[in-house]
Amino acid sequence: MKTIFTAAIMATALAAAPVFANEFADQLTELANGKVKEIAQNPELVAAIEAQNAETGGYDQAKIDSLDTQWRAEVDASSKPLIDSVLSNDASRYLMSVQEESEGLFTEIFAMDGKGLNVGQSGVTSDYWQGDEGKWQNTFGAGAGSVDLGDVEQDESTQTFQSQVSIPVLDAAGQPIGAITFGVNVEML
Repeated sequence: MKTIFTAAIMATALAAAPVFANEFADQLTELANGKVKEIAQNPELVAAIEAQNAETGGYDQAKIDSLDTQWRAEVDASSKPLIDSVLSNDASRYLMSVQEESEGLFTEIFAMDGKGLNVGQSGVTSDYWQGDEGKWQNTFGAGAGSVDLGDVEQDESTQTFQSQVSIPVLDAAGQPIGAITFGVNVEML
């Protein structure tokens, strides 16, 4: 009953007040600078991003667009070689376990390389290249300590209110090598 009541209040607030999107900013920023940052510093995740950066560092925009087009086509296809290769790697397995252990707090997690291409993820994203989106541009491009918070939106598939929280992933020297995004169920904050 509490969940239904909370959802009703949140739905009313979302419809009535556009500034509601920032109501959880303090809690989301605290989460970003704590638990999210801790997860982003996982040595295996950092190593996976560094390895992919070595592979994709020379990719031009045409190559990136080609991979993104392939990914988008695979989302609804029966054969998914690119998607399967990402979902079956160690970085994805790690992020899947983090999402599972969050007991519903995290609705999705995906890590990106220095070009904004997916390295690992807890589930299939609609596209492979995030480099044209704020979640990557406002973190990787903004440097260490940056945080990008998305608006609070209702996820139709889960019927939860969530926001995306993104931060850069840093190497041992503290330099951004990629970024990571968490979908956060704000009802659990």
